[in-house]
Amino acid sequence: MKKGIKILLVSDGWVNLALGMIGPIYAIFVEEIGGDILDASWAFSTYMFTAGIIMYLLSKWEDKAKHKEKFVVAGYALTSLGCLMYFFVHNQATLLLTQAVLGLSVAILSPSFDAIYSHYVKASEEASNWGIWEALSYIATAIAAIIGGYIANSFGFKTLFVVMFIVSLFGTIQSFALYRGKKYLNAE
Repeated sequence: MKKGIKILLVSDGWVNLALGMIGPIYAIFVEEIGGDILDASWAFSTYMFTAGIIMYLLSKWEDKAKHKEKFVVAGYALTSLGCLMYFFVHNQATLLLTQAVLGLSVAILSPSFDAIYSHYVKASEEASNWGIWEALSYIATAIAAIIGGYIANSFGFKTLFVVMFIVSLFGTIQSFALYRGKKYLNAE
């Protein structure tokens, strides 16, 4: 496996671990800030619409970009910012803003991530290389669900959001290794 793929896997693993901590307890958090099921639905919808619309618009521009690594790093940095923003969520408006930032992060990150990852995938290992990425995503999120539930139950949501921010920073910092050069990244 090429080093470029390893860097992307580690970065994405950390970020999936961070974001997965809120997943199964998201509705409980929305309820804690005075929201209900519909508020949680609106927040999720805001995330998805923001990600989908901006991804559609940006992906054509990203095709022409010379250094797609910048979009990956920027996407992870925005994800970290979104994790930190959860700490300051106190009503539906701040929740929607946070979800919009997280949607923007995915919109910036995903097309370039996929393009770079595809570049490093060997034709003879396509299924296994993509399978590793998918498996890591599911496993990191599964572990995150347990960790997030434990932290929120034991220490509260504010502590959870600080932990999410710190963990996501690991992924952001790791993604800077994408700047090490093509020769390094193509090495096994």
